[in-house]
Amino acid sequence: MPRTDARPLNKQDFETLADFRYQVRKFVRFSEQLARQHGIQPLQYLLLLQIKGYPGRDWATIGELAERLQAQHHGVVALVSRCEKQGLVERRRSSEDRRRIEIRVREKGEKVLNKLARLHRGELLSLQGEFVVPDMRTLDHP
Repeated sequence: MPRTDARPLNKQDFETLADFRYQVRKFVRFSEQLARQHGIQPLQYLLLLQIKGYPGRDWATIGELAERLQAQHHGVVALVSRCEKQGLVERRRSSEDRRRIEIRVREKGEKVLNKLARLHRGELLSLQGEFVVPDMRTLDHP
């Protein structure tokens, strides 16, 4: 649940929020265009990134990916199926728990992910100092 503040918002608050949302949208648009230029859909890039970047291991379950992508379980199942058909990921039954299916990035997925992640890192580095979460507590209020 987001934190709420009972203070009324002023013009500077709206400008700060609007600018932050603008910066987020510019980065997301950059990311979407980049993914398409490299032959995959934006959600496919995000799926690969969340699998590879899952904390503590190099695979994830559908449920974990649904949480990380903030998507419905059935939508992630369909996304994984599309990526699997393209040879980007594979489903593998866990050797530890036969009921668990692990989603892993395949070599083809690794190649496109590494290329895109490098470009995203470069874009983020170029935005240092511009792309920051505003500290709304420091704004002056009458």
